[in-house]
Amino acid sequence: MKTISMPLKRLFKVGLIVSTALLLNACTSHDIEDYQGSSPHLDLKQFFNGSLTAHGMVQDFSGQVVRRFTVKMFASWEGNNGKISEWFIYDDGEKQTRVWNIVNLGGGNYSGRANDILDVATGRAVGMALQWQYDMVLPVGDTQYQVRFDDWMFLVDENTMINRSDIIKFGLTMAEVTLVITKQADADFSNMIAADEVQ
Repeated sequence: MKTISMPLKRLFKVGLIVSTALLLNACTSHDIEDYQGSSPHLDLKQFFNGSLTAHGMVQDFSGQVVRRFTVKMFASWEGNNGKISEWFIYDDGEKQTRVWNIVNLGGGNYSGRANDILDVATGRAVGMALQWQYDMVLPVGDTQYQVRFDDWMFLVDENTMINRSDIIKFGLTMAEVTLVITKQADADFSNMIAADEVQ
């Protein structure tokens, strides 16, 4: 549920010629079913409800931090349909908005659409974890790259979630995004939606 930009121009140029060892490393993965029976139980409708904040960073394939950012979020639900509005501010001053429309399909399965992703995102929650996958056209300098996001969300407690994403191109993990999301019971970011719609 994140975006990166200019600082990754160098990353993508170098990343396209990384070694076969990196490719083999990128192919190893764990399975969402590994979290069966873990707790606390992750329910998107319960966690993403009301105002939240997040603090995160983007690392290139070598582990170097290339971007940092903060996010304000406001989430609401009508039945099984959820809307999550996100307002990003990056360390270089760039600002960005994303709006997710989420559908709870039942049985721990979710689908979602956002203004800057391709087709439909799919997700599955098991125990404390959720795996969320989608494709995006990512602008890097004057070039656009179609990449795949492999998001993993882990519920720490009722107010805290850790979100880690691999950004994948040609089967290689080009970058990683990590953020900590925290519920803000005493804040109200709903007024940001009205301000955003006016612009």
